[in-house]
Amino acid sequence: MRIDRVNLIEQRVIEASALVPVIKAFGEKIGLDSAKAVVQQTHEKMSRSYGETCAKERGSNTMADLAEIVSSWAEGGALEEEIIELTETSYVFNVTRCMYAERYRELGMEEFGTCLSCCRDKPFAEGFNADIRFERHQTLMEGAPYCDFRFTLEQDS
Repeated sequence: MRIDRVNLIEQRVIEASALVPVIKAFGEKIGLDSAKAVVQQTHEKMSRSYGETCAKERGSNTMADLAEIVSSWAEGGALEEEIIELTETSYVFNVTRCMYAERYRELGMEEFGTCLSCCRDKPFAEGFNADIRFERHQTLMEGAPYCDFRFTLEQDS
């Protein structure tokens, strides 16, 4: 099976199924919080690099480009989004349903969702365009009623 034929939600489930036992084993040696932090830092670094790659491959890193890429994360119904604003300088939306969070919960792995998935969003944006700022104050993964994604492009004054 080729990994590029697996949709993103299934890819994350496969990764979680492999990584969570390793995280737990390392957690017994160095503490669970430390083990999760190492995994999160690794995912953040990989995500930043992926953002850089996406921008290079597109030859463009506008807010519209970002929105197109981010919307692909919802393929197969993985996310349900309410777009609030999409302009040249902002991309604001709420995720009202997240199959990533649902699948992690089904597998009893919800406590690992942030270090496996949610942590990737900010560094992706930073790698994609260093002038794009990302804020999120809550996530479904952590029990909130929705995830609030706020991407803004800082412009020179």
